[in-house]
Amino acid sequence: MTDEPAANPPMIDVARQRRRLIIMVAIDGVCFAIALAAMAGNMVFHIGWMMWVFLAALLAGFAAQGWLIAGLRKG
Repeated sequence: MTDEPAANPPMIDVARQRRRLIIMVAIDGVCFAIALAAMAGNMVFHIGWMMWVFLAALLAGFAAQGWLIAGLRKG
């Protein structure tokens, strides 16, 4: 049995990841506001196509989070 030390993981560039986090939070905030307005438009004013706007905002928010995670994996 060998007790070789594990390879050190590469260092994360904190400034780059902080910038990615701030951009992701901004995108998610905008997507949340759009989704909220689209849901209100659909439920209150019965505008049918607003559900598609809601779904697009939801997917864009998830894509922004995926972009952040992909950036963390890339380093």
